[in-house]
Amino acid sequence: MIVSNNISSRGMNTFGIDVNLSTVISLEHRDDLVALAPYLQEKEVSILGGGSNVLLTQDIQQPVLLVNTQGKQVVLERETYDLIKVEAGEKWHNLVLWAVEQGYGGIENLALIPGKCGAGPMQNIGAYGVEIKDVLHSVSAYNLREGKIYNFHNTECGFGYRTSHFKTKWKDQFIILDIILRLTKPGHHLTNLSYGAIAQTLNEKGVKDAGIKEVAETVIAIRQAKLPNPSEVGNAGSFFKNPVVDKSILKTIQKAQPEAPHYPVDDSRVKLPAGWLIDQCGWKGKQVGQTGTYKNQALVLVNHGSASGSEVYALSEEIQQSVYRRYNILLEREVNVW
Repeated sequence: MIVSNNISSRGMNTFGIDVNLSTVISLEHRDDLVALAPYLQEKEVSILGGGSNVLLTQDIQQPVLLVNTQGKQVVLERETYDLIKVEAGEKWHNLVLWAVEQGYGGIENLALIPGKCGAGPMQNIGAYGVEIKDVLHSVSAYNLREGKIYNFHNTECGFGYRTSHFKTKWKDQFIILDIILRLTKPGHHLTNLSYGAIAQTLNEKGVKDAGIKEVAETVIAIRQAKLPNPSEVGNAGSFFKNPVVDKSILKTIQKAQPEAPHYPVDDSRVKLPAGWLIDQCGWKGKQVGQTGTYKNQALVLVNHGSASGSEVYALSEEIQQSVYRRYNILLEREVNVW
């Protein structure tokens, strides 16, 4: 356990926002919880993962807890799959690369998603037709008030589109300690090519019968082309959720823009790309002060160097209002605002 006082947040969030963190506690080992228990039961704490899905808008007075635990192990072997236990502090992309190298299938579509494994269930991270809920077996989490460890099965986590109980009704109540994933063994995995960009890219390259390695490499290439590297341009990836709307709204949009992209959800609803809606309102690549949207993807808000969290938040509000005025759709932020 490492405790630091009055330090900058700049290196702890991918937006590169600089606010003061009064107290930062780094949890290096699960055993640290024994010493921390009395403190955690008395104090209100904020839990920060890799800082890849958070916008800091002010100095943080309450203690910030970083989970940096490391390790992964096979906890159950079966003929077609294994259960893999992964500590919350492991970097998600590193886990994907490891899984692909070992021949495990299931998370190759989630390559290059930033952040730590513990944040995966909270956000129900997803990309290119796959969400973590599709492969998650269970979550081990520490209750801050009770000082107890709970194990939650997939079905108990309240997963939805980029959300879970950990993000909503259990917010700040639990520290996710580890996740257990059900990953398929070599020869037993069917790759998911349902997302058009993957199939199109593989087809252009002449790749037939793509395996997990080819899918992961394709996803990485697509993401690198669309999204800025946080080490070069501060950002938190997709800032807004893709809205799910009634088909009647889509029909209204198609009267003026028949080419509007959309993806079926069920018999009455469709999902619209938030990036397309924002682009149509003229925001793509636009700079406002030290913030703006990325030149290759309007869905990504960026820090051009010295933007404050408040500036980025104000821009997000302008974008929301702009899309609402034109399409009568209120975009919902995917990024957590502190």
